[in-house]
Amino acid sequence: MRDIAIKLRALGCAIGALAVISTTACTTAKTESAPNAAATTASATSDGLTPFQIEHGIGPVTAPVTLDVSVDRAMAKSGNEVFEQKCSACHKMGERYVGPALGDVFTRRSPAFVMNMALNPQGMMEKHPVTKKLFAEYLVGMPNQNLSRDEARQVVEFLRTQAHE
Repeated sequence: MRDIAIKLRALGCAIGALAVISTTACTTAKTESAPNAAATTASATSDGLTPFQIEHGIGPVTAPVTLDVSVDRAMAKSGNEVFEQKCSACHKMGERYVGPALGDVFTRRSPAFVMNMALNPQGMMEKHPVTKKLFAEYLVGMPNQNLSRDEARQVVEFLRTQAHE
C-alpha cells in the first residue's frame, strides 16, 4: 500500500512538473523579450540578477536566513512532516531521484536559496541559472507545493538534521 502511495505522489509530481514545463515554455519567450528593470541597475549581473539573487535565489526571502548553531528539534520535526507530505515523492536524502538529493544541500546552497526554491519554483526555473541547469539535467521542473514561508523554514531545519546522515 505504501509503494502505491509513493508512486501516486511521484505521478502527481510528474504531472505538476509537466504543467510547470508547459507554463515555463509559454512564458519564457515573453519574459526574455521584456525589459528587466533589475538588468538596468549597476549591481545586476548579465542575467538581470543581483549578487544576492545569484547566491540566495529569487523569491520572497530577500535576506540571508540566519540559523542557530543548534537545530531547533520541534521545528525540524514539523519540517519532517512537511517534507514527507510534499517533498519526499521527488526528493531523497542520499540519492538522486526525480529531483536532486537533499541530504547535503547546504554544502551547495544557502538556506535562503532552498526556501526561495520551495516558495517560488516557477520564478527560479525561469530566471535563475542554477535552476535552469538543474531543469536541463533532470528534465523535470519542481511543482509549486504552495508551502508557507514558515513551512519552508521548517523544511530547512529538517534538512539540517540530514546533513551528516
